[in-house]
Amino acid sequence: MTHEPKFTPKVLSASNYVLALFEPRDNVAVLIRNRTTRQTVQRIITAETVASPQFQSWLRYENCAGADIYLGMNPIKNGAYNRTKGNIREIRHLYLDLDKDGSQALEVVRNSTEIPAPNFVLDTSPGKHQVVWKVAGIAQDQAESLLYKMANHFGGDPAATDSARVLRLPGFANRKYEYQFIVQVVQESARIYGPREFVIQHDSPETPRHFGEAGQESSRSGSLGNKSQSEHDWAYAKRALSRGD
Repeated sequence: MTHEPKFTPKVLSASNYVLALFEPRDNVAVLIRNRTTRQTVQRIITAETVASPQFQSWLRYENCAGADIYLGMNPIKNGAYNRTKGNIREIRHLYLDLDKDGSQALEVVRNSTEIPAPNFVLDTSPGKHQVVWKVAGIAQDQAESLLYKMANHFGGDPAATDSARVLRLPGFANRKYEYQFIVQVVQESARIYGPREFVIQHDSPETPRHFGEAGQESSRSGSLGNKSQSEHDWAYAKRALSRGD
């Protein structure tokens, strides 16, 4: 793991987090999904607009009305009006969604020698986390390959492996549960990483994909490599349905 001396971890507000991820004039996607009304609204606007008090006030209103608030992880091309992989301007971030044995998986991520130290760690609900790295010089197909490898290796959500992914915006309540949980983020590094700092391999022996199931790993790993992304997404959807999500 790459260590950064003299960086003091700090909790960020939603506005500070957006501006830590993006340049002020970057176009970014904000997604508002209301679980009660089943309505989804997406806005493609500049990062500085998202961070503004007026826009943050609107997001708080939507969140109080039952909506979950999400942010796209990579900037959108100028003139684009939707969040598709073809409209991603460049890769700025890699990420993991750790929703199974999340706290244990997070410790493994932090101590791994195959990936650098995370830039941001979000607590999205008790025991569940999202991890973000700032990167440069990584092509889109290379980034998606890395996302898949890391999710497979560290037990992350296999559906969160595309470059147009949205993750939760901190400072807002997670409306997935009956109880209220405010998503929080801690910045743990200010570095920007290159592709050579991610050396994760499909068959790396460092970590079983599912913690506590190492004995089953050999039987699973062979079949995973033969599945398409759609098959992985459908498998994740079935697991989510079984949890009642």
